[in-house]
Parts: sequence; C-alpha cells; structure tokens
Amino acid sequence: MSSMLNEAGGSAAARPQIHAARRFPATIGRFDDLADRAAIDKLTRWVEQRYRADLAERPSKHVYVSTLPEPAIAEIDRLRDSTLIRSLIAARVAPGSVIAPMKHTDELYISHYNKDRGGDQGLFDKHYDGNLRFLASSVVVRALIYLQSDATYKVVFDDSRVEKAFETYDFGLLDFHRELHWVEGQYNPTDRQRILLKCNYLVTPRNAAVAGRAALAANTAVFYVVKAAMEYSKSPRTPAERAVGFLCNLFRRMNNVHPLIPLALVAGVTTAALAAAIWGVSVL
Repeated sequence: MSSMLNEAGGSAAARPQIHAARRFPATIGRFDDLADRAAIDKLTRWVEQRYRADLAERPSKHVYVSTLPEPAIAEIDRLRDSTLIRSLIAARVAPGSVIAPMKHTDELYISHYNKDRGGDQGLFDKHYDGNLRFLASSVVVRALIYLQSDATYKVVFDDSRVEKAFETYDFGLLDFHRELHWVEGQYNPTDRQRILLKCNYLVTPRNAAVAGRAALAANTAVFYVVKAAMEYSKSPRTPAERAVGFLCNLFRRMNNVHPLIPLALVAGVTTAALAAAIWGVSVL
C-alpha cells in the first residue's frame, strides 16, 4: 500500500471515532483540467500501441499498474492521486477517516463486453466487486477512470440509484464491497475501445491502525485470489477453465445474496475434504 495517506475533513480534533462503515455512495466526476486530459490522451495512445493485439481480441484484459513502465505509471499517478478524486472521497466519508491508496491492486483494464460463462462474465452481470461487506470498520472505494470510452454502454449502480454512460475523461467512484452494479450494452467491434483504470482506496477510522492493517490484508488476499481465478477462466476452452469459470459465476451469484454464503461453502467443502482425508488415513 502506498505511504500516501489522506485524512478526510482536515483536522480531526474532537471528532467522534467511526465504529461502523456505511456504503460509499456512487459518485460521478469528470477530468476537465487540460493537463489531466493531456495525460489521459497520452496514456490512451500508449495503450493502443502497447496492447494492439489484445485490443483486437474478444476477452477483457487486466494488467497491474505496478508492472507497467515508469513513464506510464507517472501519468497514472497524476490521475489516481489527483485532488479531484481525493476530495470527492473525503467529502463522502466520515470526518477524520484515513484514505490510503491500495496501489498494489490498481489495474489497467481493456473492457470488452463478453458473456460466455467465463470468469470475466461477472464484470458485466449484476455483481459486487468484493465480498467483504461484513467488515464494518472499513470501506474500499474504487475509482473507474475512463481513458477512452463512448456512451454505448451504461453502468448501473443499483444501491445508489445512479446510472451513467461513461465517456472519455469521466470517472466513477463506488463502494467496492457494497455497491451492486452491472453493465448494459452489446459488444460491437466498431465502437471505441473502452480503456480504463481501476484504482482502489482503503478508508479506515483515525487511530485504528491495527484494524486498518487487518482490512488491508483481507482485501488484498481476496482481491488476488478472485482476480487470478477470473483471469484463468475468461473465455474458457479447456474443461478446467470451464469449471473455474462456472465456480466464479456461481460464487458471484451467491455473493449477491450474502457474502458469507460462498465463504461458508468453501469452508464446508474444505472441512469435508480434510475429514475424508483423515478418515482415509485412519482406515489405512
């Protein structure tokens, strides 16, 4: 996690502590500063050159920002560290909250509308991005920064009752764990490529370092495991890829009902497998 921290609302003297997180409301913004737009245009040109082959493929593509060349990261830092995004987050969380970028999880995302029962189908169906909404003391805010897009797709943020057909220079902020959302549209290869950044910010109470570290560890673990499964099973071809894709979509639907259901299923299957293994050893 980046060492850059931000406190919401300035001085926190005499402010009450935060005991329970509430859902961060979906928020729409736009980069109007000419220098910001120049950075976005520069990044878009670079992506179109660097990932030319991937742009011609049907599946979506995620690349961790930390793996990109330093000049690209510098342009991305201008956007994800912008006062515009930070101030909008700070205005919608409790005063005194600590806002910490989770830069190790940030991604460059090439979005191709794709429903083939693979791992990336959940990016367009109804879903919560995360499954830790039972963690009451923290919020993860995700920024969707549109480097290039047209208005042919609409994102529906159901819990916040917000809809937006994002275009180039727009961005959206949402609660990673608590906002049910989906994408409406149809794949058209002649549309402008949807290229965006997914940047994440952990919001925790002031003077809650232990809880913050625990929330960071939990979010990081879930993020990497889920993302690895989704990437492995997108546009599945082999039986193993189809099986993982099936589980990704099954767990997503369970998570839509309640986040503990998929966790309980995994725990139950693991316990049963261990019990069977122990029983088998005792029989031998």
